[in-house]
Amino acid sequence: MKNTFPVLNIEQFPSEQDGNFYANDIRNHIDTHHLHISKPHKHDFYLTVIFTQGTGFHEIDFNSYEVKAGSVFLLSPGQTHFWNLSDDIAGFVIIHNRLFFDVNFSNRSIDDFPFFYSFQNDPSLYIEKNDLGKIVQLFREIKDEYESGKAFKSNKISSLTDILYIELSRLYQPKINASEQHSGNQIVQLKRLERLIDEFYLSEKSAAFYADSMSISTRHLNRIIQNLLGKTTTDLILERVLLEAQRLLSGSNMTIAELTDFLGYEDQSYFSRIFKNRLGLTPTEFAKKY
Repeated sequence: MKNTFPVLNIEQFPSEQDGNFYANDIRNHIDTHHLHISKPHKHDFYLTVIFTQGTGFHEIDFNSYEVKAGSVFLLSPGQTHFWNLSDDIAGFVIIHNRLFFDVNFSNRSIDDFPFFYSFQNDPSLYIEKNDLGKIVQLFREIKDEYESGKAFKSNKISSLTDILYIELSRLYQPKINASEQHSGNQIVQLKRLERLIDEFYLSEKSAAFYADSMSISTRHLNRIIQNLLGKTTTDLILERVLLEAQRLLSGSNMTIAELTDFLGYEDQSYFSRIFKNRLGLTPTEFAKKY
């Protein structure tokens, strides 16, 4: 099997704050790191980018999003993405690892922000013109501080990034059903479930396994996931399986039979039916597309 998508790490960028943070304007970022980012890849850090000019598309975990002025994308570690952008593209990008936030804000978590608390949440945000200036200014101040040599530089970068995420959260919040009341405990349970699924999805496909691992009933776990995401635990397990299937079909030379076996299914026809029912293409058709 040939290599799947490369994983970039923050050490590949000229990062500050003990190697935990990086900022740049998007044009210089692309010109400097084009070889790293022009093809599908993953990374081990959080990435937040805003486009202020230009067009194109940004594909994240096999979903395509329009790039235009006011587009913001917020990616968590492990997501697969790449973009295709016009020559007149402009904007800003910041990247940091979890440690950057944990060290500076010991009483809070990066998972508290609505765009980061679950992989299920939409990674895109399109900012209206009347809000755009304030958000762009925050990105610009972060970049300027990152490039400065002033006293308390790290403190200001941390504070500005926190303010940026707060402002983006306020704009993002309407994307979440206003009738939903997400308790902190429910979000913690969702994150725990996602970590367990990520660890065991190849061998464990039943909701009962994950509920037992979390010491709660299957019914209660489903109620939490339904309240947060409008889905079931089984939906999350299957979506994780299918995401890995898409990654392998586009990033490896596995046969469909090998893929089926690797993902923990005995019947290739059954797996192919699930794949097509959910994604609209057979595994073979998807592989040809990519």
